[in-house]
Amino acid sequence: MKKIHVLIMLCLMASFAQVHATAGPDSVSMNPGYTHEVYYSMATGAVSSGPRNTWDIAFRTGIMSSSILINDGMGVVLYTYPYGDSADFSSTWDTSGMIAWIPMFNDPDDWENGAFSRNATGHPDYGWGVYNSITHNLGGDSCFVIKTRNTGFKKLWIVKKLSSQNTYIFRFAGLDGSNPQEVTLNCGTYNTRDFVGYDLEANAVVDFQPEKSSWDILFTKYMSVQPDGTPYPVTGVLNNDGVKSNSFWQVNTSFMNWASVEFDSTRSPIGWNWKYFDMNTFSYVVEDSLVYFVKGLTGDVSKLVFTKFAGSSTGKIVFNVETVSAAGISQPGETSNRFSIYPNPAVGYTTYNILSEKSENATVRILDLTGKVMHTESVMLNPAQSAGGRINLESIPSGLYLIEFTTGVQREMHKLLIQK
Repeated sequence: MKKIHVLIMLCLMASFAQVHATAGPDSVSMNPGYTHEVYYSMATGAVSSGPRNTWDIAFRTGIMSSSILINDGMGVVLYTYPYGDSADFSSTWDTSGMIAWIPMFNDPDDWENGAFSRNATGHPDYGWGVYNSITHNLGGDSCFVIKTRNTGFKKLWIVKKLSSQNTYIFRFAGLDGSNPQEVTLNCGTYNTRDFVGYDLEANAVVDFQPEKSSWDILFTKYMSVQPDGTPYPVTGVLNNDGVKSNSFWQVNTSFMNWASVEFDSTRSPIGWNWKYFDMNTFSYVVEDSLVYFVKGLTGDVSKLVFTKFAGSSTGKIVFNVETVSAAGISQPGETSNRFSIYPNPAVGYTTYNILSEKSENATVRILDLTGKVMHTESVMLNPAQSAGGRINLESIPSGLYLIEFTTGVQREMHKLLIQK
């Protein structure tokens, strides 16, 4: 009986590459008026959907990052204050001539170049602040006027980033100095997300993203740029950091030669112009000879073909998605140079070992073949030594599972066979 059981498991292992390789239609809804945004995994579908109108600014959580976004898809606009600097923060600000100020938005192509960084001149100047080579902190040397989502204008100063603590300190108030606030935000608390938001109207942290390792593309509204440099709002698709895409135009939708063009690793290679508005029918038309390929965080390559865009009436987007190249997932007993598990097959417990070139947090999860999480734990990695742990498997039924090791946007998966 045990031999039959093992044979079934081996058959499952041989066929696993086909689990997510089925093609078919899918859809997401951003709700009427595009009030929501949708995070999407090419392997498993929609990960989460939530309202976009919850935050004004967002800080990238990476310890080496200086990127600060604005919620430009919800009408947030940022200006550099031209009549003073941080020394003048406590005074009443003069907004005369504001109509001539140049608005700043997030870079459509780069998550690391948020609106606050648009004045950057290069290291050590990062736009909102300057890097100190002695303390390794960034000190804010610029002040900004920000139009929030709903309540109007505020003045804002990013005082500093304490790099070793991954913590920002910033101040904001009314333009006349009313209701001053100073906030200390520890981004390390939210390092499983790529960004953590802040609501300047409610003076509150907004944890608006799912785990950064769980999604590949984002359906949202954001500011793009016309050829003449004029910014304008669009509804489209942004890639997660680490996800790559390419596109083929004027091809049949059965086109499969995805490897003939290099992948684009920028923020918006899919973007918004896979559809256009037809003034004759007063409706959106989706390009019928346009094919995208997305190389997700797992390394799988998926084909993406849009078929319908309903516009603001429902915010619904319909498309076909198909896995065309599955990344390798190691068999039980195999290891990598970075991650190893033993024993495998396992009875009662398994032990993992991780090597790292830098100090970082790692997450280890065991998932069944439907994607259900059976176990999760975190471990701190150190470049000076390996890290690991022992996982008790007594509560997990026998069968074939995946053990997943994630740091930042890097993910490695191995098959784990549990026996009783």
